[in-house]
Amino acid sequence: MPHPLLTVEDVAKAYDGFQAISNLNFYLFAGELRTVIGPNGAGKSTFFDLLTGRAKPDRGRLEFGTDPAASHDLTRLSEHEISRLGIGRKFQTPSVYADHSVWENLLLSLRGPRGVFAALFQRTGPADRARIDDLLEMVRLGDKRHWRAGLLSHGEKQWLELGMLLAQEPKVLLIDEPAAGMTDEETHRTGELLLSLAGRHSLIVIEHDMTFVKQIAQQGQVTVLHQGSVLCEGRFEEVQSDPKVREVYLGRGKHDRR
Repeated sequence: MPHPLLTVEDVAKAYDGFQAISNLNFYLFAGELRTVIGPNGAGKSTFFDLLTGRAKPDRGRLEFGTDPAASHDLTRLSEHEISRLGIGRKFQTPSVYADHSVWENLLLSLRGPRGVFAALFQRTGPADRARIDDLLEMVRLGDKRHWRAGLLSHGEKQWLELGMLLAQEPKVLLIDEPAAGMTDEETHRTGELLLSLAGRHSLIVIEHDMTFVKQIAQQGQVTVLHQGSVLCEGRFEEVQSDPKVREVYLGRGKHDRR
């Protein structure tokens, strides 16, 4: 059996005595698209914070790499070091360079050392141009490559930011509620995009929209978080029909545990 790409074991994290993550065990394999759901307060955002080094666990094991002899201990690394290893995060609210074109946004995001001046004013090589063209096709913004990013719709900005994340060539993509604020058509297209990335990349997607979850979970498992630990895991239909999941979703309050 292959070794997980991400290993999370017995992880706990508290803020001022409030237990956000408790005895969390989670494993992600290379090429997998895993969907994480849970009611408000389940600890989903804290989970992503721990994976990216934005927060440090009080205890537990967080490792990255499929070779047990050469895996990286994420608890000892900074956010920047974890990003350089290949763990990229996309937040719920899109953040793009609004005054630059779609093409320039992708150019500025390409992996490798480059300042803003060098990226925008020096000659762009054929390899970089080909890479940007591929990204534009992937996120379906080729016909708007010269548009100023600030003029894009909310959904298009989400796709652009996903393209910007892909430009950094991450091994793992952490994506937080990508369907939030989208139209039904944009939501479906976003699902198609994420499904197309599975296999080439490993993805963890946090989402609340169950129609969207059903779409993207067709090729992978769903993990349900509750009170900072895994309540259950399985195929979408199994999770949806689990009485524990139904009880949790119907019985929780409104405030999200970060």
